[in-house]
Amino acid sequence: MMDTVSAMSPAALSSSTLLLTAILLSCADGKTESVYWKNKQLNLHVISRLNPAEKKNGELSNDPITFNTNLMGYPDRPGWLRYIQRTPYSDGVLYGSPTFESVGKPTVIEITAYNRRTFETARHNLILNIMSAEDFPLPYQAEFFIKNMNVEEMLASEILGDFLGAVKNVWQPERLNAINITSALDRGGRVPLPINDMKEGVYVMVGADVPFSSCLKEVENPQNQLRCSQEMEPAISCDKKFRAQFNIDWCKISLVDKTKQVLFAQEVVHGEGILPDAGEYRPPSEALKSRDYYADFLITLAVPSAVAIVLFAILGYIMCCRREGIIQLVHHSAIQKSTKELRDMSNNREIAWPLSTLPVFHPVTGEMVPPLHTDNYDNTNMPLMQTQQTMPHQTQIPQQQNAGKWYP
Repeated sequence: MMDTVSAMSPAALSSSTLLLTAILLSCADGKTESVYWKNKQLNLHVISRLNPAEKKNGELSNDPITFNTNLMGYPDRPGWLRYIQRTPYSDGVLYGSPTFESVGKPTVIEITAYNRRTFETARHNLILNIMSAEDFPLPYQAEFFIKNMNVEEMLASEILGDFLGAVKNVWQPERLNAINITSALDRGGRVPLPINDMKEGVYVMVGADVPFSSCLKEVENPQNQLRCSQEMEPAISCDKKFRAQFNIDWCKISLVDKTKQVLFAQEVVHGEGILPDAGEYRPPSEALKSRDYYADFLITLAVPSAVAIVLFAILGYIMCCRREGIIQLVHHSAIQKSTKELRDMSNNREIAWPLSTLPVFHPVTGEMVPPLHTDNYDNTNMPLMQTQQTMPHQTQIPQQQNAGKWYP
């Protein structure tokens, strides 16, 4: 199974970029290999899934192999070290720019290979010896965002060499190094749609020993800043030197001049939100006095209960003991009693029909008219006022018609 890493240096990527390639071999498990990296510049380590014996014989294995990397004794890698492997059929790449705190400290990375067809596993230890690169400071740093590249494509020696060559033609420095490479996904970017061969994008930071060229400073002029705020492409004179191979988003370029960053040593004043240095934290001893929470419980429960009882008492007094409440109850009882009497009277209407509702004499003849209803007539539903209808002993009064021609 693949478990041994061997380092080899390819053709010069640039005068300062350290490129280390490792191949996982089919040898005994538990091998250890040491490589040398430098801080403040890009370093990478390629983990190949091919066996050198297979390369010589021309027989290439197509087994799906995945690699897991972690710092020895920890579940993950250091924060500055990144790893990428797109598919089980592609090589893995360790890359990153070591920090100043890692200089002089050997960093042991465990590489675990897993064959998904045969279920074989193997582990190899890779020791990264971090060396300082302070002999050649690069105070002028520029970060470019390349939209048409993925991080593994940019890590290839040919692609990265072409990009550094284009930057060198624009910048014209004496020393130019690739400091770091970061995928756009690690900066909060979105995964691109799988259409039209869209790329994730990659941030590439380079450093030089001379100030920025006039072309790079064109991004900072007000016209281009306004165009960037309106999501328009800024007008950069040197963009044509990159456009043939690299699609750069000039609105996301970052220029950092470390010569203007002056660090002021500020004295720490205690009492302004800064705690004094008391050394290591010492937890309290187990011999602490137990606290009685009974009184707190009573206060928490008794006070709301007393307030609730007082409120209920006041509400009961207002509803039951106040005179206004008694008068309202008596009035309501009187209304109910009157309603009941009216209902009883409507069910027993045996009294004579009111004389005011009967005609006293005939409107034409003057004769007396007998009552309209007999004594046994159910007058419960009789309306108070009579409707106009044809009654006995009622003479129809002829109406005068207008003279004129009659039409059938």
